[in-house]
Amino acid sequence: MSAQVTPLARRTWLPEVSAVALIAIATILGFSRFDSTIYNNYVRLADAFLHGHVWIRWPGDFIDALPRDGKYYVIEGPVPALLILPAVAVFGRAANQTAFACVAAGLAVASGWYIARKLGASSSAAALFSAFLLFGTDLLWCAAYGAVWFTAHVVAMLFALLAVGELLGARRPWMIALLLVLAAGSRFTLAPALLPLLGYAFWKLPPAQRPAQIAGVAVVLACAGALFVAYNYARWGVPNDIGYVTWYHQDPIGLPDGSPFRIEYFPYEFEAFFLSFPSAVSHYPWLIPRYDAVALEFTSPALVLAFFARGERGFLVTMWAATMLVALPSFTYYANGGTQFGMRHALDFIPFMFPLMVLGSRRVSWISTGVLCGLSIAVGLWGFWYWRTFYDQFLVHKLPALYM
Repeated sequence: MSAQVTPLARRTWLPEVSAVALIAIATILGFSRFDSTIYNNYVRLADAFLHGHVWIRWPGDFIDALPRDGKYYVIEGPVPALLILPAVAVFGRAANQTAFACVAAGLAVASGWYIARKLGASSSAAALFSAFLLFGTDLLWCAAYGAVWFTAHVVAMLFALLAVGELLGARRPWMIALLLVLAAGSRFTLAPALLPLLGYAFWKLPPAQRPAQIAGVAVVLACAGALFVAYNYARWGVPNDIGYVTWYHQDPIGLPDGSPFRIEYFPYEFEAFFLSFPSAVSHYPWLIPRYDAVALEFTSPALVLAFFARGERGFLVTMWAATMLVALPSFTYYANGGTQFGMRHALDFIPFMFPLMVLGSRRVSWISTGVLCGLSIAVGLWGFWYWRTFYDQFLVHKLPALYM
């Protein structure tokens, strides 16, 4: 059985995907209330780029930035700042980073629709899976709040889903490399996905086409590497990115030396990902989620469908390998994501579990698929409501919180 069940003609999928994107963007913008986050590091970085430097105008310690020689530098990947450049060119530092995140999230949902349809899902099934992607994961929550850490996830998820879509479509290795480089330029944890996705793409490629595609991938990676080194020299004076490590050394919950990735952090992360459940109380609102983590099986039970996936072995191995490689850094990192609903770090690897979910739904009843996706959507909407009602002050006001 092939992973790509239904080849969609461009005239078929383009109107569908466009409509889904517009509906999703409008929906997410509505949930966001068109708020503009104060944690707008990407707007500040884009403004710096437009003025010919990489240091930002630092307004205070609520903006994550590292000092060097009296100037402050953003430690997060620069790709979202590059994408928001046109808005900043027009509106300056008043540009709405949250609105940008909402647009990116809407495009991610449309990419999920495309993936589901390419894998043979009907329009109604694709709608259900797209709704899961938006409401049944942290995608809506991250986009509607739009802070720097959340926007990074949204943009990385968009490019990761586009890479999966390319793998199911034209399957051009150079394009897959470019999309994953852009994803990694938002969240560095996406970089390991290059290995399995490019491996599968080259494996499926006719031998005669491989030399040209190898050259294309080499050009993409060489350009990305050169820009990466140049950006690091401009910020830190060294070729590698020392931002997160330096941050870890000065973070009160970090350590003064060594790597922020340690096996000793695994139990802490495992507890956050799988054992952090809301508390039941005898009064309104009767169920209280933790504001620093909520277990995946509570927020996104439909992910279990991925374990039922059957299809072309190479594609399944590729998606599971990408899932595990991308998840590994988050399971050994010193911080679990801080103030959040759910576990936002899961957004890094969910793009590779998503096609497995679609394939897995074929081996269970439509009722079971609907119930699992429906539960995920309901919990996501409840979590968003709870945050708006009770926890908004953690992100609307300048309160200290643990982020990465």
